[in-house]
Amino acid sequence: MKKLPEITVAFWIMKICATTLGETAGDLLSMTLNVGYAISSLILISIFLVTLIAQLISKKYSPLLYWTVILSTSTAGTTMSDYMDRTLGLGYANGSMILIGILLSVFAVWHFTEKSLSVTNITTFRGELFYWVAILFSNTLGTALGDFLADNSGLGFLGGAMLIGSLLIIVILAKYFTKISVVILFWIAFVLTRPFGATFGDLLTKSKEKGGLNFGTIGSSLILFVMLIALIIHAYIQKNKGTATKG
Repeated sequence: MKKLPEITVAFWIMKICATTLGETAGDLLSMTLNVGYAISSLILISIFLVTLIAQLISKKYSPLLYWTVILSTSTAGTTMSDYMDRTLGLGYANGSMILIGILLSVFAVWHFTEKSLSVTNITTFRGELFYWVAILFSNTLGTALGDFLADNSGLGFLGGAMLIGSLLIIVILAKYFTKISVVILFWIAFVLTRPFGATFGDLLTKSKEKGGLNFGTIGSSLILFVMLIALIIHAYIQKNKGTATKG
């Protein structure tokens, strides 16, 4: 039974909103509340596992459950990346390379066992499990890439967001004007939306002296949470309309 959402414009808007919220909420726990990256990662990975189990045993698509898992992968990915890059001292570039290797390995095993990386026709438990593992590491990678662009590249938060936004536009154009596999383009876009969310989240939370808008982690998280809830409600409305039409 199909348990994943349709890939539409609304999907990508919600993905960016959820990943941006994941950035601000992860920073809220690890830095603002001073829990630390290691403990924050353990807490958020535990939440991810709980939400993932609920998603895997669910028999139908639930927008609230699905986007809760997406959000939990995003928050866990934020603190996991920060722990690797900052606490372990790997740095953003090295952390990104390690995560790229892990993500490519997940894709390789997924393709070898399931014969496809398409997300539009996942109907097995194993396929869905690969899907969520790939999402977890893509969101972790996105955090490291976003931090690298914002802090090490010299682009700053706004410049990093503009660069990723430009790359996303190129991916969109490639979908309509090239013969590049839509599966490849999907995963490129999925990875890129995470650093876009990371840099946009930093733009919202950081002080004006650091090039941000100074909403803080609490204010930014509240704004993004309200936006995501509104989008989830909209998803339920569209889902019910589709069910009524089929009926």
